[in-house]
Order: sequence, then structure tokens, then C-alpha cells
Amino acid sequence: MPRAPRVLAGRRPRPLTAVSLALALALVAAGFAAWAGEDWYAAAHDDRSAYAAQRDEVLAAGEQAVQNLNTLDHRDLDRGLDLWESSTTGELREQLASGRERFAEQVKAAKTVTTARVLSGAVTELDDRAGRARVLVALRVTVKASDGTRTDKDSRMLGELTRTKSQWRLSALGQAPVGGASAG
Repeated sequence: MPRAPRVLAGRRPRPLTAVSLALALALVAAGFAAWAGEDWYAAAHDDRSAYAAQRDEVLAAGEQAVQNLNTLDHRDLDRGLDLWESSTTGELREQLASGRERFAEQVKAAKTVTTARVLSGAVTELDDRAGRARVLVALRVTVKASDGTRTDKDSRMLGELTRTKSQWRLSALGQAPVGGASAG
């Protein structure tokens, strides 16, 4: 005799199925947490972000130092020349210090006020291990003569920076070649 079909109305889920579903969801969540944690750890310990921060620091120091060395007011020479020396290191600083008296006399006689404004800048080379960097800085230098006339000149400067104990300082500075002119 055939059996009568059972009606399963109001059936409760099996406890094993609910536990299996909860376990599967927990495993997916744990897998996602592990993936996200590994990704975060890799990003936090990536040398590229430290290098980028160092590059930004070099650029800011280079732009400021180039601006400092192109700004001088005959009415406050000592402050300006002190700023020049504090922005530099090595041979460049020695050259500035040894020629300070003669240069101060020339600026006092000319009675000029020179101000510089950075237009743009870029780090062209950075060797973090050696503590050396090079920057290219475009700036506008305004010279106000004693008779009140003003002259603006745009220039591009190449600077070399050296890391000292406290900060990056300018160790060499020169005019960048323009157009087809060679650097050497």
C-alpha cells in the first residue's frame, strides 16, 4: 500500500543548517578582515609613501632656499645675509660668508631691494640614502632701484641640496640653461 505524503506545514529550520549558515558568514567576514588588514599593513609599511614625503620636504626646502637667496633689502642687510647663510651649507655657505662684507658694501651703494617669488618647482633627483637632492625652481625676481624703478625678471635656477642634521639646505645654486643652451 502506498504511503500518504506528509505535509510539512510550519516546519522549523534544522539547527544544523542555521549553524552552517552562521559559520559560512563568519568565515567570509574573517576572510574580508584578513584581506583588508593585509592591505592596510602593506600600505602602512610601503616605502613609497615615505619617499614621497621626503620628496615634498626637499621641494619645500629647495624652493624656500632659492627664494631666500634671491631676496635682499639694502635697508636690512644683516638679516637678509644671515638668512642666506642659514639657508645654505658646505662650500656655498663658505663662499657667502667669505664675500659677505664686499657684497654688503655693493648692495648698500646700489640701494636696491630685491624680492623673489617662486612660480613653480620640481625635484629632479633625490638620493635619500646619500642625503642629496636636486631641484629646478622657476621664480620671478623683482629689483627695485634707488630711483624707484622696478624690473621683473623670470629665471630658472638649479639647486643642489644636502641633508644636514636638522634639515635640507642648499649646497649649490646656478642658473638653469634656457632653450637650446647646454648645461656644460
